[in-house]
Amino acid sequence: MASNAMPPPETPKQREESVRSEMKNQIFISFTFEARDKAECLKKKIEESLGPGTCWICTEGVGPGQGMRDEIAEAMDHAKVVICVISKEYTDSLECQQEVKLAFEMKKTLIPVLLDDVQWPLRKSYGGASGMTYIFADKLYQKFCSENSADLDGLIKTLQEKLDRAATDPVDANPAAQPLKTKSDSEKEKMVTFIRELKKTCRNLYHKIRPIPYIQDDDYSVENVFTGVGMEKRVSRGSWKTLSSYHDIFSVVEDPPRIQVIEGDPGYGKSTLALQLVYDWCKEESDSPFREPNILIFLNLRQLGGITSIEDAIEQFLLPRDSSVKRLDVKQLLNNSDIRILVIFDAYDEYPDQHIKDNFVTQILEERMLCHVYVLLTTRSSCIPPACNAGTGRIRLTGFDEGAREQYVRKAVAGDSAVAEDDEKEVQRILKQINANPILRDICQAPLFSAMYAHVAHKDEKFHNVRSVTEFFIHMIDCLHSHAQNKVFGDNKLREQLKMFADNHSELDKLAFDSLTGANQQLLWDREDLIRKCGAEFYGLYTDIGILVEEMVNNRSHGAKPTQAIQNQTNVHFYHKLICEWFAAGHLVEKVNSPWSMLYNPCENVNPYDLQFVYRFACGLDPAAAKKIIKLVQKKPDGDKFAVLCALEQEENTEDVLSTVRDLVSRDVHICENDTRLLQRTTVQLLELASQKEVRIECLDLDHSFETVDEKFTRIALKSGVDLRPLQSLQSLIVQMKATEVTEQELINILGFAGQCGKLMKLRLDGCILPVAINAESIPDQVISRKMKVSYPRYGYKMKLGVGQWEVDDVAIVRKLCSDGLTLRRDDSVLLQQSTLLLLKKSTQLNIPVTCLTLDQSIDKFDVTTSNMILTSGLSLPGVSSVMKLKVTESGNMSEDQCLQVLAFVKECRDMNEVSFDSCVLPVSIPTERIEPSLITRNVKVSYPRYGYEMKLEEGQWEVDDVAIVRKLCSDGLTLRRDDSVLLQQSTLLLLEKSTQLNIPVTCLTLDQCIDKFDVTTSSMVLTSGLSLPGVSSVMTLNVTESGNMSEDRCLQVLAFVKECRDMNEVSFNSCVLPVSIPTERIDYSLTTRNVKVSCCPDKVLFNPQSGKLESKTKLPDDVRIRSSDTVAEQASTIMQLMVASADKNPITIMRLYGSFSSVDSDGLSLVLYSGLCLPRLSSLQKLWIQTEDGREVTVDEWTGILNFAKHSQLLKELEMAWCLLPWPDSNMNLGNTKVVWNPECHASVYILQSGRWQGLHDSRVLTREAYTSLVTTFREWYRVSDWQKQR
Repeated sequence: MASNAMPPPETPKQREESVRSEMKNQIFISFTFEARDKAECLKKKIEESLGPGTCWICTEGVGPGQGMRDEIAEAMDHAKVVICVISKEYTDSLECQQEVKLAFEMKKTLIPVLLDDVQWPLRKSYGGASGMTYIFADKLYQKFCSENSADLDGLIKTLQEKLDRAATDPVDANPAAQPLKTKSDSEKEKMVTFIRELKKTCRNLYHKIRPIPYIQDDDYSVENVFTGVGMEKRVSRGSWKTLSSYHDIFSVVEDPPRIQVIEGDPGYGKSTLALQLVYDWCKEESDSPFREPNILIFLNLRQLGGITSIEDAIEQFLLPRDSSVKRLDVKQLLNNSDIRILVIFDAYDEYPDQHIKDNFVTQILEERMLCHVYVLLTTRSSCIPPACNAGTGRIRLTGFDEGAREQYVRKAVAGDSAVAEDDEKEVQRILKQINANPILRDICQAPLFSAMYAHVAHKDEKFHNVRSVTEFFIHMIDCLHSHAQNKVFGDNKLREQLKMFADNHSELDKLAFDSLTGANQQLLWDREDLIRKCGAEFYGLYTDIGILVEEMVNNRSHGAKPTQAIQNQTNVHFYHKLICEWFAAGHLVEKVNSPWSMLYNPCENVNPYDLQFVYRFACGLDPAAAKKIIKLVQKKPDGDKFAVLCALEQEENTEDVLSTVRDLVSRDVHICENDTRLLQRTTVQLLELASQKEVRIECLDLDHSFETVDEKFTRIALKSGVDLRPLQSLQSLIVQMKATEVTEQELINILGFAGQCGKLMKLRLDGCILPVAINAESIPDQVISRKMKVSYPRYGYKMKLGVGQWEVDDVAIVRKLCSDGLTLRRDDSVLLQQSTLLLLKKSTQLNIPVTCLTLDQSIDKFDVTTSNMILTSGLSLPGVSSVMKLKVTESGNMSEDQCLQVLAFVKECRDMNEVSFDSCVLPVSIPTERIEPSLITRNVKVSYPRYGYEMKLEEGQWEVDDVAIVRKLCSDGLTLRRDDSVLLQQSTLLLLEKSTQLNIPVTCLTLDQCIDKFDVTTSSMVLTSGLSLPGVSSVMTLNVTESGNMSEDRCLQVLAFVKECRDMNEVSFNSCVLPVSIPTERIDYSLTTRNVKVSCCPDKVLFNPQSGKLESKTKLPDDVRIRSSDTVAEQASTIMQLMVASADKNPITIMRLYGSFSSVDSDGLSLVLYSGLCLPRLSSLQKLWIQTEDGREVTVDEWTGILNFAKHSQLLKELEMAWCLLPWPDSNMNLGNTKVVWNPECHASVYILQSGRWQGLHDSRVLTREAYTSLVTTFREWYRVSDWQKQR
């Protein structure tokens, strides 16, 4: 939308104004009402030294009705330094406490300024409980006793240093940025310098933009020009989501790609958008996510021909000649993965080295270097880098909608000021002109064209009768030259010279053409070379009017060493690539009209995808050349599409144009969803011209671009907003839609439009779901009288117009659909289910077999009276003789009655020979008397692939059909869970039985909290469901998962079951705690002789059946910890290790409970953890440390229980409680020689229990009742946001 030229540097005056603007309100002064005079005096003194407006205090800047808190928060956010004027009242002020906390959380630089009557450091009387003591603990204070205080000079100096550092430090200046982690102070210093110099260069990039070439006197910054352009982000293949603004580039999808491409047609504002992102970073726009990177690198790829590394590019184009940051420094910073970096590569389509293998841009895109750096790359849609893959993010610009266009016109007319009455009239006049001309409206969808038109039309009221892009550009170029001539009014000689150069520019035409069509597009030239080729006077004119733009860059000759000096060089480029294409078109016309064009193809190197405007401009400039160009274009891939654009750049009524139109519409004409609005509008124009001239249009294909038809059948509205009127010479119409459901009225409207097309004989509706029938009386008479063929190829149908019903037109399609199988899903719409039912009916009529019919969770019930299956949608599915196999997919359990209903339906399908039940749990058997005898006679196969079963209908029992499935299930292991349904448990028990019969080993059987008891009489394990699990010889390993502590009897029951499983060699107990020992006489001797391994935690604890004791495999650490974050299994293994150590009388140095303690059991024998496990008394424990969850208040009963637990741990020397509030002690709370320590962790003292009283650990002061009450208040305030206190 705007030139990418690097504007001239800021003038000293502009720099001074910029600095003054950036210094405004950089210092926030916090004070109490009592110290207001001192604060205002301090503000005055600071601003005398640092400049007016530097400070902000809340006595100013708040308008009527504004919220003070919001205003303070906004000012605090903007400030770099916060001065706290500390008076006696300051720390007692709630407002001041909140301001200090806010500044601390925002990571602002805090400077405490003490008035003469305040002592430092702050004591408790000065806010000890408010938290300020902690915040100010490491701060150096400044004194402010009077206006003449010498300390004031020191304060001013300190402020200046802090502000200078904040201005360049991306962390201090940007609290939202990612934290900076650099390897050393010198590296950080280099980074600060690097960022400062980057931002200075960036200001030159975005500060002066030209919406049209000749605007050189007025300053346009990007924020004055940028208007929200339409954007879409690819969220999956073929699926795009509209973005509300450019802020969503990295946030619409979860885990957005690190590398993203911003694509768009020529003039769609890609570079302007990129500069807006740069502006947001430099200015640290608070609402923009692009303020967050620590470093932003903006590189215009047009400039980087011959540059072999990103470090060289940064050094030459972004850093000043005398920069202290060298190439090696840049490389080190870029490779620091702790720094968040965003690199913006602009204008890849103009990158001269894009065809060079392994250029540095390709290496970055292929993630072979800088793999931590975020990358945005802008390019034309026709020039996506080959290095981009499926993981690369894609964002496409869709241009201006009416709202954005109106917004920009207002900016062009009134700038940033309010729109006056006269300006409003002017705005409405320009908008009316745009909307009155459909072609102009489509052209102005491109932001560049919209910007040009807004500025030129503001000065030229006659500029609105535009019929093509070529006419638009002719007028624009004329305006540029007229503007130049008006500037030299009165100098006739110079005016004549200007007129001559306006008409004669063949050398520039050739230069533009050669640059665009060479092996590498080179759109940047050396100033001196260009002057030699075009002449100094010509060059001067074209730079004055803005067609050519100069830019100063640092340059080091290719291959030079890094130590060699960098020289200044002036390069030149066209204002925009489209301007370059305009002049290249002039040379293409000359080449096409040359007699030598018979010997070669002048369009050979002109790629229409990238350079379509070269073709369009050439055809619009010269009708004679246009005819030859269009023929040449048609030979290229998708040539007809580009030929359409070229054809309508000419006068419509010439015979050459009609000949071209006749040729184009003799083949299928496509209007695709992804075509630009301009291309769609141009195609519609061509079709309307053919229709007006009665040129036969063979076929129009609306390829997913169709939206709707109006009720009067007079127009089709496309998704782009372009309207298509009835075409009288159209022969065939194809409407393709994406799985869209079409209502009966919508179908009638489409038929009505088809009827309005006087010669239309074929209408094809594809990709959509149509009604199974429509009211025949609603079908337009023209459609019936013309015997129009209305086809529905999704099902191979055509409409029987007299009755409004579908009949089979293409048996091959029906046969293919039936061969692939049909499905009725619960989630299908009624319309889609109706279509499938109709197809089943047609297959029966045509005797076409349906390989398989799947009922996917769509069965409601079987209607005995009609012998139909009723679907969940309410539709009826009758028995279908053509279906060979029925597949029933259901979730959950299927009852015996539900299974029999399915079998009853199978009976009605006379040729069906198989039914399969999938993804569900079936009964383990069905009574034979309930099974329909005809199914047995027909030998219908009933399969259950989940377990590899087939039902033996004569017996109603399952038998193994696929041994491989059973083997796979047994190899993976089987599980019986408490939460499993009885039906599912029965199925697992049946599978265990089958595995024994087939001698298939079961790797592992898991009993997950489902054991009830062991039945001695039947030698079976009784499950909680009531089912019995007999001993299974095929099971190798038993895994028992139980919660809590297992009793001795329960363990023996499990071991008794293991005895019945003769091939079982291992049993494992998980997530539970076993007894430390079991009498050996109660353990069955056969387990020892079979060498059965009994493990509690395979890595740490085993149970020895011979000794009947737990044995620890690993040494217990000195510091044992049980955390709330530990899994139940981890906690259980730790507890059993502790039990073993205690039983073996091995000393346990310290045991810590981190947030895992829940309560004490009623007998005080065990500590209960939140996991449900119990920690028994440990006789060898020396120190117990319990850290509760934040803010917990321990009750008297809980504290008594803990003391009782500790009292019976004979070797316990110390008990410590942390992060909790303990009750007021009584004289009975005494542990004798055991030291009891309490650490509330709320900036209070640490206490020990002595003679039933709490006293300070360090100062031995007894905690009084009054002091305890104060401690309770402090504790609750400190932990007020904890879950425990919130619940309290």
